[in-house]
Amino acid sequence: MEEDEFEDYDREVELALYREYRDVVSQFKYVIETERRFYLANGVDLVRRDTEHDFYFEITMNDVWVWDVYRSDRFVKSVRVLTFKDVNIEELSTRDFELPKELALDE
Repeated sequence: MEEDEFEDYDREVELALYREYRDVVSQFKYVIETERRFYLANGVDLVRRDTEHDFYFEITMNDVWVWDVYRSDRFVKSVRVLTFKDVNIEELSTRDFELPKELALDE
């Protein structure tokens, strides 16, 4: 395979992953971002754990979708992450998923 073919393949895989994200995001309540991954979840718990000289975060998520190109199954029952890095948790608004009136289907 040539370099251009690898780049095309990478772009196609990323685009497919984005489309899957777009299709499933409305099923979840939270977006969680760590230094390594991006998650959608319906339940999330963040706990700061103190050690003798430092601290870390323990994140527990339930009913999860994992943004990871290399996973064959991105839907996971539960995930536990330990990290010393920043964690961003955002609660999604249901308004974000409503179709504009001009795009809504007539009933």
